Formats: sequence, C-alpha cells, structure tokens
Amino acid sequence: MKQRLAVAFTGPSNSGKTTLIEKLARRLVGEYAVAIVKNDPKDKATFDVEGKDSWKFFQTGAEVVVTSPTRTTLFSHRQKNLEEIVAMLGDFDYLLVEGLKTLPLPRIAIFRGAIDESYFDYSEAIAIDDTVDPGAYDIPDHIDILDLNDTEAILAWVKNHAKAL
Repeated sequence: MKQRLAVAFTGPSNSGKTTLIEKLARRLVGEYAVAIVKNDPKDKATFDVEGKDSWKFFQTGAEVVVTSPTRTTLFSHRQKNLEEIVAMLGDFDYLLVEGLKTLPLPRIAIFRGAIDESYFDYSEAIAIDDTVDPGAYDIPDHIDILDLNDTEAILAWVKNHAKAL
C-alpha cells in the first residue's frame, strides 16, 4: 500500500483555513489523490434539503448513503474517529484536515490580525499574513512561521511534515 500523508489546519473563525486548504488542494490534485475532512464543532452545517428522500431517511435515525454516477455521500448520526474516516475515504495520497485539534497530526495554525497563543500547544507551525507582527508574541522556537500568502512555501512545509497514516 502506498504511503498516505495527513496534516491539519486550525485557527479562529474567519482566519483563512478554508481558503488555504482550497489553494493547497488545487495545487496537489493534479499530481496526487487528495481527501479533505472538515470539522463542524458547532454542528451548524446543512447538507440536505428538508423533504427530500435522503433527508427523510436520515430523520429515521439510520445511517444513510446516497450514491450517484458522480458522487457518494454518507449521512451519519455517529461521530467518526480518524481511523474510521480514513477507512471510509479509501485511496488518497494527502489528507487535509480542517479543525479537530485533538487529532495527533502535524498542524498549521492560521491567524490574521492577531495570534491566539493558546494554539501553540498543538501546532507545529503558524501561517500569518502582514496584519500580524510575530515579534509581538512569544512564539516557541519549535514552531515554524509561514507566510499565509505563500502557498508554495506552505505546500513545501506540508510535504516535509505530513504524518504517514
């Protein structure tokens, strides 16, 4: 089996996590199989339309899979751990995870405007833009500082630090 690599991204709301992951995925997809997991800690995402068959099925409490010629979607009532998610995803080269800060993965914390130092405990790197002065913070030596607007440098960090699953 080929090596599958994973890295996570974290940060406050509206810090640019989704935008960065989207940029990285677009760069990787031409050469690699990419999977993305997004955490929804406030349970506010909506994935189905009320009244549709899949919505009706999900309301029964059952696990629901909707399949079509172009996609397969799982609606689950149970939270999945990383191993279960990886098993469901099947074949991939890179797994990009947004959130889920308790997962033991190399992690880039993303900040604009200000750094929340509480993220240092579970981050190996921070990505900041020019609205943040890193000199104003006591950033631990083991944390790499990346330019949020330099997708190529962040991609290189990901390739060098991603964890084999």
